[in-house]
Amino acid sequence: MPVSRENLFEYLDELNISHSTLDHAPVFTVEESAHIKADMPGAHTKNLFLKDKAGRFFLICAQNDTQIRVNKLHPLLGCKRLSFGKPEPLLELLGVTPGSVTLFSVLNDTDSIVTLIIDAALMAHDIVNFHPLLNDATTAISSEDMIRFAKATGHDPIILDFAELNEKD
Repeated sequence: MPVSRENLFEYLDELNISHSTLDHAPVFTVEESAHIKADMPGAHTKNLFLKDKAGRFFLICAQNDTQIRVNKLHPLLGCKRLSFGKPEPLLELLGVTPGSVTLFSVLNDTDSIVTLIIDAALMAHDIVNFHPLLNDATTAISSEDMIRFAKATGHDPIILDFAELNEKD
């Protein structure tokens, strides 16, 4: 069984990671969540679940306005061409469904199968915001704690500067 929101918060507390959560109606896109940004300071995120042609899985956590050129990433990551992951492996590996993909879902990936990639732009913010495993709330933590959380779950993230990559094109 995937961990619950309550399990996530207990884990954050065990790690002494300060967090605050705003409950809201479910949102499925960055556009639908625009009203939440007005109520919560910090960087808001978009999260992509990808799979390469060799069967490797990736979770990209990026600032909501970051342009991600999926077709340009594979050479940088040393993998085969990437495409969006299907709902079944998303649920199996990360314990979430489309629309609820989040950094916090790596807590469900106990075998560290998914490679975590974090947008360097998130590191420039004191606070970062992610769904707490369902898209009906947003949880804020510090960017420093974002990295600490990832490492505690066995996911040493790759920090990628998407803005710099986009300038090279």
